[in-house]
Amino acid sequence: MVSSLLTCLVFASSALALPPLGHDRKLLHEALGKRGYNTSSSCLSDAAPVTTAPKSNIWAQISAADNLAVWNLLHDPTTGLNLTDPADAVPSDNYVFWIDTLPLNKTDVLPYLDGNATAPPQYARAIIFEGGKEVPDSQEYMIGPLPVTGSTTVQKLDYLYNGGSGGSVPYNSRYFDGPRTSATDPLVASIMSNISDITAALFQGGVYFGSGDDRTTLSSTSGTPNSFDGTQAFRNIMFRIPGPASYMTPLDFFLLIDCTGTDASLYSLKGFVTGEKFYPTIEALRTAFDAGELSQEYDQTLDADWALVDYKSELGKRDLEERLAPATLEIGGKRYKVDETNQYVEYMGWSFYIAFTRTLGVMFYDIRFKGERIIYELSMQEATAQYGGNQPKAANTVYHDTYYSLGAEMGTLVEGYDCPWGSTFWNLTYHDGNGTTINTNSLCIFEADMSFPLSRHRYGSSNDYGFSRLGTVKGAQLIVRAIATVGNYDYMFDYGFHLDGSLEVSVRASGYLQSSFYYPTQGKWGPRIQQATQGSLHDHIITFKADFDILGTGNSLQVSELKAVEQSQPWFPELGVFEQMEMDVSIMQSEQQFNWAPNNQAMYVVLNPNETNVWGEPRGYRIVPGRSDIHLTTLKSPWSLKNSEFAKTHLAVSKYHDTEPYANSVMNINNPTHPQQDFSKFFDGESIEDEDLVVWFNLGMHHFTRSEDVPVTLYTEAYSSIVLAPQNFFDRAQDGDLLNRRWIEVDADSGELSFDAYGVGLDTCSIVLDEPSERILGVVNA
Repeated sequence: MVSSLLTCLVFASSALALPPLGHDRKLLHEALGKRGYNTSSSCLSDAAPVTTAPKSNIWAQISAADNLAVWNLLHDPTTGLNLTDPADAVPSDNYVFWIDTLPLNKTDVLPYLDGNATAPPQYARAIIFEGGKEVPDSQEYMIGPLPVTGSTTVQKLDYLYNGGSGGSVPYNSRYFDGPRTSATDPLVASIMSNISDITAALFQGGVYFGSGDDRTTLSSTSGTPNSFDGTQAFRNIMFRIPGPASYMTPLDFFLLIDCTGTDASLYSLKGFVTGEKFYPTIEALRTAFDAGELSQEYDQTLDADWALVDYKSELGKRDLEERLAPATLEIGGKRYKVDETNQYVEYMGWSFYIAFTRTLGVMFYDIRFKGERIIYELSMQEATAQYGGNQPKAANTVYHDTYYSLGAEMGTLVEGYDCPWGSTFWNLTYHDGNGTTINTNSLCIFEADMSFPLSRHRYGSSNDYGFSRLGTVKGAQLIVRAIATVGNYDYMFDYGFHLDGSLEVSVRASGYLQSSFYYPTQGKWGPRIQQATQGSLHDHIITFKADFDILGTGNSLQVSELKAVEQSQPWFPELGVFEQMEMDVSIMQSEQQFNWAPNNQAMYVVLNPNETNVWGEPRGYRIVPGRSDIHLTTLKSPWSLKNSEFAKTHLAVSKYHDTEPYANSVMNINNPTHPQQDFSKFFDGESIEDEDLVVWFNLGMHHFTRSEDVPVTLYTEAYSSIVLAPQNFFDRAQDGDLLNRRWIEVDADSGELSFDAYGVGLDTCSIVLDEPSERILGVVNA
């Protein structure tokens, strides 16, 4: 039961007729995406109260109409780009990769946000693959102002990047998209066809004749990077048992090819790897096979039902598990207000705007508490994963998930499971070619019980009650959540707005491991987790940007370091000299990347040196390490050199510049030695005292894989967080103005107990669900 005061949640037992899988996905959403409960109370059915944003959301994504207009302008012959439709493109063509929103300059926004200036115009950004040029490359453009008129221009977008070539990257280090993959498939098919007898003998009949050949019974995959500096390109291909859980059924067979340039006839074999040995030619591989030197100690499982996230009846059933699990319910009605048009939210003193891009996902702007701005921008910058292993796929793999358009992979959330019943759901949209895709119900907003009080104290104990006064304040927070499924991993991003003015950012990871074939000799990279599968050791590093504006743009970073000092005090003469801790307080002078102090013996506070609280203390916000705040283990890997500098320290602080909006470039992953964006160049010694500061911080986890990662990694352990908390920002704790509390006093003479609930009682509600209300995965094409 949810509560003795609540009617149980009841599902109808009748089956719901669904459209077939190939049917219009919009109809599928209409069938299953609706809530199916009836209630007379505000527990679930009431929408959040409406408010009006003080300003329009100028950070919002460009509209579908603007995207189409930009697409048409880029393809207009008079623009001179000579573009081919991506659906028909080959590597030697020019074609649009994607269109997104260009970030606004903060210096242009603040006069509008804080004054009466007009809103700055919007611009689009577009990446165009220019394989048809004499020297092929990828070039990024800016298009605007929008909407498209006669004054709209198409210009190279160079100012965002510091790598030396502006918005251009060499062809060989651009995104490895469909046309490039298709160009390599004839070579892969030719090589694998020549050794089909070998693979069939080694892998239980597994063969590869090409991705579109019906005889093919193996699937292939390759990761990133695909280049070191853009002068060459390669694919390190691993083969797997196909199926919905192919990430968990790898084979010990790797094909390495050189695929430099746009002419596929020049692509060539680099070699094979199997049995922890390298064979540079087909002849060398066949010689080893004929000599009986190739074998598989373990056969990979062909049936991967064990790796599906469904109910496993063979494990039995836990006692009472047929009962609905506890749920977070907004029993008293929603206590937050929204302006859905402007993606604006107000909650218990908090206010903020939400924006979205296809690469970064959900972003927050103009975050205020009780009317005072704390943060101008809070956004995820990159989700990095780096692997280790004694084979080409694991050793070579570093992922930057913005490269795969992480935001576009923020899919539909399941009500009651991914988010609580009754959450507010919003759609997230991104542009795909000349159209716009709507990921329905892919962002949720809800208020959650903290399961512990915000504050509490019991005074005295000289009576039967054990206290004379007791005060306790209910803990709650507003959570904004989205989940991005990028390939094998499901990253859950939570932004928690607490009642005391603290803001918590947390990330959890679930989904399939990118696993390796099991070899007993490779235990240093992970344990055996299935019949022929090993968990691959790896790091997850999630980089965030917090552009602090503590009561303005003049901020400093205060460092309070705890030190053990030896001293004497005259009132303790018997101790002589003894050790004691004290704070060494300083202001960081210049931009730098740095790590949390050992034993967390330093506090970092972004403060406004020109604003003090009533006690004369500078007002600020502390950066509080939470769980698993890490950086990359390997700092000199050839796969993540200058292209991954943002992931190599816990923290960094830089002076704000309009030309440094992103820590990374979506094209960085294939440029380890010559990145388009070199994060380390942000830190060139500029003063950060009383300046506009940006703090970059990393969350993540060292993923020590385990058998409990089967079928998928669990959110309980794969979890990282950080808290941005008031530090002398107020004159006292922000809990005294909350009515959701209990104050109990015991009269010292009579022993009578008085109880004050401040008018906040326990509401009740009655809920009946008429049909399943789970929201399923999918998109709507607009």
